[in-house]
Amino acid sequence: MSTPQPPMPQAAALGSPYAGYTSPIPVVRTHLGHALASEWTKIRSVRSTMWTLGVFLVLVIGIGLLVAVLVRANASEGSMANDNPLSYGVFGLLLGSICIITLGVLTTASEYGTGMIRTTMTACPSRSRVLAAKAIVFFAVAFTVTFVSVLLVALADVSILSGAKSPSVQEWLKGTFGISLYIALLGLLSLVLGSVIRHSAGAITIMIGLVLAPLVLALFMFSPSLNWLRDALLNYSIPSQMSVFYARSLTQGGPTGWDPLWIAVGVTAAAFAGAVWLLQQRDV
Repeated sequence: MSTPQPPMPQAAALGSPYAGYTSPIPVVRTHLGHALASEWTKIRSVRSTMWTLGVFLVLVIGIGLLVAVLVRANASEGSMANDNPLSYGVFGLLLGSICIITLGVLTTASEYGTGMIRTTMTACPSRSRVLAAKAIVFFAVAFTVTFVSVLLVALADVSILSGAKSPSVQEWLKGTFGISLYIALLGLLSLVLGSVIRHSAGAITIMIGLVLAPLVLALFMFSPSLNWLRDALLNYSIPSQMSVFYARSLTQGGPTGWDPLWIAVGVTAAAFAGAVWLLQQRDV
């Protein structure tokens, strides 16, 4: 009986018995495109994506249309002449943003919970590339779904509230494209936090608290000595910043115009840089 032969190497050195061997399996240098393809396969094949985005569509479209119908039914003649019909979509977005936050956290934190992150990092040892691929794929999905749903609600609300003023080009841009970017960035911040915390429930709880807690706390600050803190919490709470995109700010001060978007970009970029640094320092 012949002794088993060692497996042939893929690429042999000159002068070795296998110098002329060429592997039938193509070998290519991996790049960001491969990581993007992998993350796209993950996000579209897990059930959590379909559930969270499905609930998001129901909340945004359903509540947006319901509020417009109720306002139309209870409005008197000429009372909506100065109202921006796009602004009624913010009610559904505020609840729907929780779905985007949940999906963002699950995109990273769920892999730590199941242990799949080890396989991911083995296939792609560049940890910054993995996080960048997750961020790009998630942001594209979150922005696309949000923009489509917000645009449908905007078109329907303008049609339902025919007595309201016609939105300007700037109002259309901020009420559809701008708010979609903001919601997608909020979800991206959740994704980064999921990478930092590495625990789904903890990261989701922190993000929901970040969205709702400042506004709730401000409402219960009655002491005159806390006026400065109450005003800051009201001005920079997530609901207040979302309302700015519809020129219907909840407060008299705070961000205006496109300011909430630039704030979100700055905070998310800083958090992303911190998450990349932590990934390089930690064990998987």
